Amino acid sequence: MFRQEQVLSSSLNPDVAELVLVNGNMVFAIPVSIQVPDNPAISIFSLDDKIYEVNILQQQIDTIRKQYLSPLHQSIADLNQRGVAKNAPANLNLTEKCLHYQRAVGQLQLSNAEGLATTIPLIDIQRITFPNQLSILGRTAATINRVWLFISDEPKQANSAGGIFPALFGTILMVLLMTLIVTPFGVLAAVYLSEYAPSGLMTTVLRIGVSNMAGVPSIVYGVFGLGFFVYAIGGSIDNVFYSQDLPSPTFGSPGLFWASLTMALLTLPVVVVATEEGLQRVPKGIRLSSYALGATKIETIWYTVLPIASPGIMTGIILSIARAAGEVAPLMLVGAVKFAPALPVDGDFPFLHLDRQFMHLGVFIYDGAFHSQTKSQGSSMMFAACLLLLLCVFVLNLIAINLRSRLRRQYSQV
Repeated sequence: MFRQEQVLSSSLNPDVAELVLVNGNMVFAIPVSIQVPDNPAISIFSLDDKIYEVNILQQQIDTIRKQYLSPLHQSIADLNQRGVAKNAPANLNLTEKCLHYQRAVGQLQLSNAEGLATTIPLIDIQRITFPNQLSILGRTAATINRVWLFISDEPKQANSAGGIFPALFGTILMVLLMTLIVTPFGVLAAVYLSEYAPSGLMTTVLRIGVSNMAGVPSIVYGVFGLGFFVYAIGGSIDNVFYSQDLPSPTFGSPGLFWASLTMALLTLPVVVVATEEGLQRVPKGIRLSSYALGATKIETIWYTVLPIASPGIMTGIILSIARAAGEVAPLMLVGAVKFAPALPVDGDFPFLHLDRQFMHLGVFIYDGAFHSQTKSQGSSMMFAACLLLLLCVFVLNLIAINLRSRLRRQYSQV
């Protein structure tokens, strides 16, 4: 290891390439040649026309990967899932086809920092860039591209490389489903307590119970969701509608719907309390004026009271979104996993698969905390995911706050 005062001079080699592999690894080396079967080696350096050749070749590789290799890998995965032996003719045939396309693409010869020659199959290379040749504008574009890949790509190497799109998608989808579930139930409960429940001991006990629910540890909700929603309700649904698939569970195992329902139950007290406070702030004279005009109680609540109390309802929704997006412990029991290869939304009917497990940013960060103890790259992924989670909560809250401000301005003159 050299100290800085021992270094006489340093320089940047413009021919050094940064290679991002499909498995998430990064390699820095000097490309020497491309070897394609049945063709002479094509020498490449850092000249613009040669970089253009590399980019054209990379596009061809992407085409082969998407049109040929991806369907073959999916077919192999389906055979493995069905328990087909590795040496079965169908499995061997698909494997031979994969090797054929990989050999047809060729390989890239490199010279590493020690001057040693090495080769990498071109099919394993996801992206090639020459960072030492980039201008300020090119570096800015490269940075934006890396951020986009971090957001849009899938995790690799046990969530220590690649991107976090499945976790981001799962977090947003779970929060949206939770909001759609908790909002009507929370508003109905608050309307009953504020407008219909008689003043008495029972109503007081209900209000105290709702308030105390907000202080229950989140892991308790997770255990309740696992026992009641997953095993009891989900198991009953499987017995009635999916008996032909048993003993393999469909809804009797943790999934997206049960996670959303559990988080809705966890955040229900927040929505109830905030909505009830908003209803109590509506002047009594407005209710009496509505009754004097011939409106019924339901019409008064629906057309007059709830619109005026809508800023309070939005406050409860904002708080519930912020809490649900950051929870980890209950989600790990009712549906969130460290890696889910299939998204809950795809092109297969019914398009939204509520029974599937999903990835969540909180669980992703929790898993990254363990990887960061032994691998620095996992630490980088964890901190980046933390920042993205904060940004997601901030954006969701910003949207809700904007809606609340519009509603408040709309009914401020009432």
